[in-house]
Amino acid sequence: MPQPDPAIVVIGAGVVGLSTALYLRRSGRDVVVIDPLPPPGGASFGNAGMISPDTSVPIALPGMLRKVPSWLTDPLGPLAVRPSYFPKALPWLLKWIAAGRMSRVLEISDAMRALHKDAFACWKELLGPENFADLVRPAGHVHVWEADGESESAALERKLRERQGIPSQTLGFDDLRQMFPGISPTVRRGVLMPGNGYTVSPQRIVQTLHRLFLEAGGRLVPENVMKILPREDGAYDVMTNVGFHRAQRIVVAAGARSVRLLEPLRIRVPLETERGYHVMLPTPGVSLTTTLSNKSRSFGVTPMEHGLRVAGTVEIAGLEAAPDERRAKALLANIRAMFPEVNTEGHRFWMGFRPSTPDSLPMLGEATGRPGLFLAVGHGHFGMTGGPPSGRLISQLINGKPTAIDAAAYAPQRFA
Repeated sequence: MPQPDPAIVVIGAGVVGLSTALYLRRSGRDVVVIDPLPPPGGASFGNAGMISPDTSVPIALPGMLRKVPSWLTDPLGPLAVRPSYFPKALPWLLKWIAAGRMSRVLEISDAMRALHKDAFACWKELLGPENFADLVRPAGHVHVWEADGESESAALERKLRERQGIPSQTLGFDDLRQMFPGISPTVRRGVLMPGNGYTVSPQRIVQTLHRLFLEAGGRLVPENVMKILPREDGAYDVMTNVGFHRAQRIVVAAGARSVRLLEPLRIRVPLETERGYHVMLPTPGVSLTTTLSNKSRSFGVTPMEHGLRVAGTVEIAGLEAAPDERRAKALLANIRAMFPEVNTEGHRFWMGFRPSTPDSLPMLGEATGRPGLFLAVGHGHFGMTGGPPSGRLISQLINGKPTAIDAAAYAPQRFA
């Protein structure tokens, strides 16, 4: 017997889509999630696993313009743009540079803090206390530098944290040796943000959201959405590779691939894929109790249940270009420089697509001219942090409830 048409279709079974679907289902709505891959099949699988309620620093900061030449000439740098893709990426990059104006950085920082501050509370609400304790470690996060003095960017990040009232603790050379045995003497100073943390498994935490969604009566359909078709009665038809679904409301949470679904509807969004790489070390011989971000080399390290994850770098090259494994090998060189005795045998490479906006803020809300079509995309580097609070916000908007935060800062219309 065929299933009845759902009231709400969520496109995308990553952390954002499943958080949204679970909040909606628990509010009593009939919800179907559509994704061709089992959860988590995209960026939610391979991210660094950091959950950072105290993150309020956007990626675009003052001084970006002078770095453009290095993006094009150093294919292994922390941020690289493939020359063949540069013309297509240029409009997005110009918006990115514009978002780095100091006046705009302050506005973005406020909005990031508002969205992220309840991240742990939302994760606990979605997972329940037992699953939260199993999967999440609110153990803090440490930034380190391979220099004694405070750089210009580090000073700006400190000022933004102070402006938001985010506690932090300066760590000296000896403090770092005690916290991280075996760390290289080239690492000179650090800052601890005690309000942050991580998940021991991005894969398992998203799979748990999926299980809880099914237990709550939701459905997941393993199909590939090809097109969204508006109907004259105000509803939508969703055409997939093997099916046809009708819904009163649609939530597009398909990550970097969302653009392909929105363009035929004449919804133009500045969404670019920041391709990120990770290396998994199954037996690293390095024991960490917090996550680490090496700000001098632009990479992060997270202890996970199956080893050490070394993640980072940004490559602007679109959705079609093959991975450049040299960028993953550069991460291996970086972790060896930071922990000279680390064991890298059995390492595994991965590459995924961060769905990123120029201003580091996701697009959350109803699309202009398309009543009932909601966007929940563009979380970039902060999906594990912003995903659950975004799901809560979208659920509140669809249900016509008061929102926990002001939704205006994340409205897709800000780019019109």
